[in-house]
Amino acid sequence: MAESNLNRKYRMPAEWSHHSATMLIWPHNRDTWPEKRLEAVEKIYHSIITTLLKYEPVLLFVNSEPVKQRAIKILGDLSSCKHTMRIVVTPVNDVWARDSGPIFVKDLNDDSFLITDWEFNSWGGKYAPWSDDNKIPAKITGMFSLSKLTPGMVLEGGAIETNGEGLFITTESVLLNKNRNPELSKEEIEDKLAHYLGAEKVIWLKAGLKGDDTDGHIDDLTRFTDKNTIVSSVTDDASGPNYEILQENLEILRSARDIDGNPLEIHEISLPDTRTSDPTVDGSDHVPASYANFYIANGAVLLPLYDEKSDQKMVQLFSELFPGRVIEGIPCSDLVWGQGSIHCITQQLYGITL
Repeated sequence: MAESNLNRKYRMPAEWSHHSATMLIWPHNRDTWPEKRLEAVEKIYHSIITTLLKYEPVLLFVNSEPVKQRAIKILGDLSSCKHTMRIVVTPVNDVWARDSGPIFVKDLNDDSFLITDWEFNSWGGKYAPWSDDNKIPAKITGMFSLSKLTPGMVLEGGAIETNGEGLFITTESVLLNKNRNPELSKEEIEDKLAHYLGAEKVIWLKAGLKGDDTDGHIDDLTRFTDKNTIVSSVTDDASGPNYEILQENLEILRSARDIDGNPLEIHEISLPDTRTSDPTVDGSDHVPASYANFYIANGAVLLPLYDEKSDQKMVQLFSELFPGRVIEGIPCSDLVWGQGSIHCITQQLYGITL
């Protein structure tokens, strides 16, 4: 497949750009989902997939034939769904399609789509094995006869956020972490983002939520809702572990400017309670529960719900921010126990037909 040409220009689309499909990976890893945790998460997958199929096709990867049959049984009859789902049996390590899946870009020379195949190392080598997940972009390249770019750098999809017009937001705690690309400077990383994703300007926040084993992904913190509007996580709990870092991130955003020098319109979104009485698999007593971990589908926004005291307020806010889309609330407390939510398990696909 075609590799990078220095004379060509690429750009990562905003998530609200029309998708060909959404990719997910059915849960099966018992290290991530021990005992009854797996059954609880499978029910959430049922909700997410059946909701998505109202708006766009779904590409579902499953680790084995038995896992495929289990997924089919749990999902039930999908014949009445507006869109179709394709199931592919292939070796996978875990569910985090946002981070291990392909990041599509548009070739601005001819408006074609192609895949950027970044390296995935399980957030700095935290959870072995990850070799099958690292192969997912190449698998999709072959399945759909796409061209592929190989930047030669570790990058997860959840670590970057873009408005589709060259403005990116990320965190120093992830992209500058020595467990990712110790040989690259900040400037060299920005150069990679510029060439392969079309980043004209990068806003660097500091760090992420306690309990986020990715070291602080941006998709739990700050997201674009249009080219100049963002939502950003905050907390009123001044004694809690997230207060100071979220305030620091907010101050950076308040002083930031877009590519044209304009300030961003910022909507603060409060964190739900992130404490857990049942420590996660890495021993954390907090989970990265965040309303920022939503997913923009064709015609809808899938919004994670965690706490009835704040859920409806968030549904109302997102209805105002996305007036042309249906806000589909999905209870995700059991999903986020695995240290990720809706955005973490989805990846939008472009330029293909299932």
